[in-house]
Amino acid sequence: MRCRESKVATLSRKVLERNRRILTKDLLSKLASLINPTPLAPKWTSIELLDEAIAHVKQLQQRVEMLKRKKQQLEDSKSTSFAVTDLESTVEVCLACRSNEKFILTRVIDVLEEEAGPVVAVSYSREDDKINYIIYSQAVYSRIGIDSSKMYERLKRLTAS
Repeated sequence: MRCRESKVATLSRKVLERNRRILTKDLLSKLASLINPTPLAPKWTSIELLDEAIAHVKQLQQRVEMLKRKKQQLEDSKSTSFAVTDLESTVEVCLACRSNEKFILTRVIDVLEEEAGPVVAVSYSREDDKINYIIYSQAVYSRIGIDSSKMYERLKRLTAS
C-alpha cells in the first residue's frame, strides 16, 4: 500500500512541476512579446529576458516622469497667456489667466496706459478657474498711432514672470 501511495505522490509532484514549467514558459513568452513585439525578436534565456524586462520597465518609468514634467510645464505656460491686436489707433489685448493670479490685470493695464494710451473698455468672462479679459486701449493722438511691438515685449516679460 505504501509503495502505491508514494508512486501517486511522485506522479502528482511530476504533474505539478510540469504544469509549473509550462505556465512559466507561457508567461515568459508573453513577457518577451511585450518587451519586443516583433516576430523576429531574439531568443533570450529566462535571465536575459528578466533583465530586459527590468530595463524596459525602468525606461518606461523615466518616460512617464519626463511626460509628467512636460505636462506640468505646459500647464504652467498656459497659466497666463495673451494676444495683442493692433487696430490702427486702438489696441485690443486678450488676456487669459488663472483666477488665483492677483494683480495681473492691474499690471497689464499699467503697461497699456504707459505704452499705448488710456484704457477705454474692459470686459471679462469666467471659465472654471480661468478668467478671460478683453482690454481696449486707445492712442491719445490717433495720427501718431501705437507702437505695439514694445508693448508686446513688456506684456510678454510680465506674463512670463
